[in-house]
Amino acid sequence: MIASIIQAVALFAVTNIDDIIVLALFFARGAKHRGTTRTILLGQYLGFLGILIIAAVASYGAVTLLPAEAIPYFGLIPLALGIKAGWDSIRGNDDDETGEGKGVTLPTVAAVTFANGGDNIGVYVPVFVSNTLPVVAVYCVVFLILVTVLVLLARFIATRPGIGEWLERSDRYVFPLVLIALGVVILVRGHAFGI
Repeated sequence: MIASIIQAVALFAVTNIDDIIVLALFFARGAKHRGTTRTILLGQYLGFLGILIIAAVASYGAVTLLPAEAIPYFGLIPLALGIKAGWDSIRGNDDDETGEGKGVTLPTVAAVTFANGGDNIGVYVPVFVSNTLPVVAVYCVVFLILVTVLVLLARFIATRPGIGEWLERSDRYVFPLVLIALGVVILVRGHAFGI
């Protein structure tokens, strides 16, 4: 059991470390809104639960639900969200005259988390297939606990003096670019559209 927990922690760290940047940007975007941490945490959990469900279903032979070829197309989600955020920034629709921050929505966090989970699914499926159901359950419980740790770590990073201010100042440019880049990377890595 201890070995499974250690392996689960290592697997989670390797497949989710890149989420810290995206989550830190979400924290910068919602910096002055009440409930930002709760919204990001719930969105991360919803997106991650989707990843776990797809990985579990795929690993136990139900790949007809979602063929492996479809996973790279989830890159269209952050790509579209990034284009919209960039367009809003150019048009001035994201301006914040009240000083209250732009806010973060639960569906956006969940969608970006899920879309960014293609690599997680690709790694989790073989691990799940090669283990017994109780071991897979241990992995899932550890992963779900670590989601909170990941969100709190991103919040810690985003609220450090200097970092938080820089993220807030550059958010209108960095946030759309990171989402667009994330979408493109997911599409290219998965060879979507024959790329």
